[in-house]
Formats: sequence, structure tokens, C-alpha cells
Amino acid sequence: MRLMPAEALARYCDGQLARACGIVTVRQRPGTANGVMFMTLEDETGSVNVIVWQSVLERQRREALGSSLLSVYGVWQRQGDVKHLVAQRLVDVSNLLGELPTASRNFH
Repeated sequence: MRLMPAEALARYCDGQLARACGIVTVRQRPGTANGVMFMTLEDETGSVNVIVWQSVLERQRREALGSSLLSVYGVWQRQGDVKHLVAQRLVDVSNLLGELPTASRNFH
């Protein structure tokens, strides 16, 4: 699946295609964000901030809202110390967790 850990993504250049996977620890959909969802994925090396535009969210709502372990394919954006992955495709891989209990903090 060629997924990269958070520490490797931190060194990616702006505009580079990227793939990340992690446990979803936070989901946020602020009322002022015009339908955009912000997520945080965590793996054993750190965390990755993910932006899910409304068009992707409409197509992949189940994956965005129901996944405990999520793979995200998209474009890495980096401006100074601000880094995030802009999602183009979401893949629910929660089945890989087996019986491991997980929970995210969801803000609406």
C-alpha cells in the first residue's frame, strides 16, 4: 500500500503526492469551515493533520465518519511549519485493528 509514517511525511515537500495511515484521534467539522472536515491520524511515529474537502466527504462519508483506522491518499501541503495532507481518497482499514478498542474525539 506504500503508506508512509508521520515522521517521514514531515519531510515531504509541498505538492508531493502522499499516503498516510493511522488511528483517527480527532474529527472536526466547524460550522465556519463550509463543510470541510479536519482529522488527525496518529501512528507510532507521530500525527498527521488531514483536510477533507466537502466534495471528498460527500463521496466517502462512510469512510470519513466510521473509520477507526484510516488510510488517506492525497497531496501534502507545507507552508513553513504548517503541514497537512489534503485528502483525495479515504480507505477504511479498521479491520486490521482486530479487537483493539479505539475512539476518536468528534467535534461538530
